[in-house]
Amino acid sequence: MSEKIKGDLIIIGGAEDKKGDKEILKIVCNSINKKEDIILIATIATEYPKEAFARYSKIFRELGVNNIKGLNIEKREDSFNDYNINLIKEASLIFFTGGDQLRITSLVGGTLINKALKDAVENGCIMVGTSAGASVMSDTMIVMGPDEESPRKCTLKMAPGLGFVKGIMIDQHFAQRGRIGRLLTGIAQNPEVLGMGIDEDTAIVVKDTGEAEVIGSGAVYFLDARDITYNNVSEQNFDEVLSMFNVKLHVLKEGNKFNLLTKLPFEEENYQNENNRD
Repeated sequence: MSEKIKGDLIIIGGAEDKKGDKEILKIVCNSINKKEDIILIATIATEYPKEAFARYSKIFRELGVNNIKGLNIEKREDSFNDYNINLIKEASLIFFTGGDQLRITSLVGGTLINKALKDAVENGCIMVGTSAGASVMSDTMIVMGPDEESPRKCTLKMAPGLGFVKGIMIDQHFAQRGRIGRLLTGIAQNPEVLGMGIDEDTAIVVKDTGEAEVIGSGAVYFLDARDITYNNVSEQNFDEVLSMFNVKLHVLKEGNKFNLLTKLPFEEENYQNENNRD
């Protein structure tokens, strides 16, 4: 298992199709044995857990899943509850709904539930997250920042995520909310981190080998700042427009693949490998 990828993940940019073909949610359900395995719906991010559980459990049953349970944590003491820990241990897939990603980490960070989640993914449990549930998959997550604006130097609020994938910063509802500016700000402050922006009704299926494939109707954007030659990030004049040179951008659509370890699309990686053999 890769050091950077803890296990198999499905990371959804939010607003996935729930009424039409349900392409992404079908792939989620088809990734397990629908008759025997358990899907655990984690409603930790939302202030309306009953409604979120009812909505997703109805869809998953319509897609053929027999065993569906809910993980609702409303206060930190719930994250030490043996019943909740056992729910995680018996699940084959855990689905994090949308809401507020900081709510997830503040309720489970440093608790027995946090450890149980990490153990689960390392033991083969598939982790799925949509919207806020997507952002929390990485070790550094965006909590707040301006949408549809030019990037500014220090206007982004970040926090530690659950760390199922390391060295990556995820943003969701990407094109729909004009979030390229805030992801650029994030990687300007952390050039070693790969920025990943995921459109609505779009997801990336990540294997522990580092292979990631795009599914859904939109695009996934990878921002690589490793080779930047200049940026003006500093605490002085924090709201000044960000300036950054030599950022690499990859845009992938459904069916395209990306290697999260080499930080290259598979086509470019194969091309470079062929040239190296010449």
